Amino acid sequence: MILLFYITTLIFIITNFLMMLSIILSKKSFMDREKCSPFECGFDPKSFARIPFSLHFFLITVIFLIFDVEIALIFPIILLFKLTNIFSLMKISFFFIIILMLGLYHEWNQNMLNWTK
Repeated sequence: MILLFYITTLIFIITNFLMMLSIILSKKSFMDREKCSPFECGFDPKSFARIPFSLHFFLITVIFLIFDVEIALIFPIILLFKLTNIFSLMKISFFFIIILMLGLYHEWNQNMLNWTK
């Protein structure tokens, strides 16, 4: 029983020591290289926060996200070929791809896919 008490006390002391050591070693500095450099989008973190950005860049990003989600919705259709009726699955897949192509044609017609005007 006394051995169990000593082991428990020793474990408690070691864990507290390691937690205090991790707190001391994990002090964060405010002048970090990543914090002083521009973000991934190219904005300088030390400058004025309300600078205008390219609306065209934002629209290209939204278009990419929409098509990325739609492509992720197409992938499970491949697995369904073995489980369902091929004719109905082909009809649904064809309809979905036609909608994607119409959206792509509309964006191309509106010159949304051109980076410069």
